[in-house]
Amino acid sequence: MNKDKKIPHGPDLLKHCEDNWHTSIGASFPREQRTVLRGKDLLGELSNHRWMELMVYAITGKESKRLARLVEAMWVIATSFPDPRLWNNRVAALGGTVRTTGALAANAASAVSEANAYGVRVGKRAIDLLYRFKEKLNAGEKLEDLIKQEFKQYRVLSGYGRPLVSKDERVEPLMKFAKSMGLGDGPFIKLTFDISEYLSNSRYRYQLNISAVMAGLLADEGVSAENAYYLVINCFLGGILPCYIDAKNHPEGTLFPLSTTRINYTGQHTTRSWDPT
Repeated sequence: MNKDKKIPHGPDLLKHCEDNWHTSIGASFPREQRTVLRGKDLLGELSNHRWMELMVYAITGKESKRLARLVEAMWVIATSFPDPRLWNNRVAALGGTVRTTGALAANAASAVSEANAYGVRVGKRAIDLLYRFKEKLNAGEKLEDLIKQEFKQYRVLSGYGRPLVSKDERVEPLMKFAKSMGLGDGPFIKLTFDISEYLSNSRYRYQLNISAVMAGLLADEGVSAENAYYLVINCFLGGILPCYIDAKNHPEGTLFPLSTTRINYTGQHTTRSWDPT
């Protein structure tokens, strides 16, 4: 669509778009036996790309084997925990124990992975925080003031803090991998650890979380907050699918059952019997 032309509204907009889709992203041309993604032939120019390299190109419009390898490592190290007690994995395991399909279970689990408190949205907010802080620091503001303002406005510092334990065991192996690629020394990852150091010596009980580390590494690669979100939407699948398969291979309905004696029921007592058929 020509940006210089006035965009219609309402019915005129719908009429303009009828059988008319302008795109620079891609399209398939079966009769010509080709598919185009961002101007390149998927079956020709892109056919030798690794899957994550293709995803990086599809999302960002840029080709980067280094970024693709870094994202792969993030998926493996940070988000592929095959434990059905984890919130999103439990959804997949529940799908397995009631014998729903793998697609339904995996997609339901991925959907709840968007949790504001500890899902992929945290990573998006974490990288946004780093970009905002860096801009203000370059303008002469102090890190301590920025952190205090963030807590005052949002009552949280995205990328810092983790339920159950104070230290995130994923930070060290991810940083080790990043170093092996010649990464991990950029200004944003440095800022990530500067924030962590301040928090460890302050009254705030927040520790460095893997989300902040991922955000710092991605920011140093020039990835926007929006694109960083797209790159990790499906990052939990490495843990989700094993939990589904495991639960499906167990007897039906046996995932974390609770006996009625563990329920603090205060209502009227009722005797129930189970139909053996």
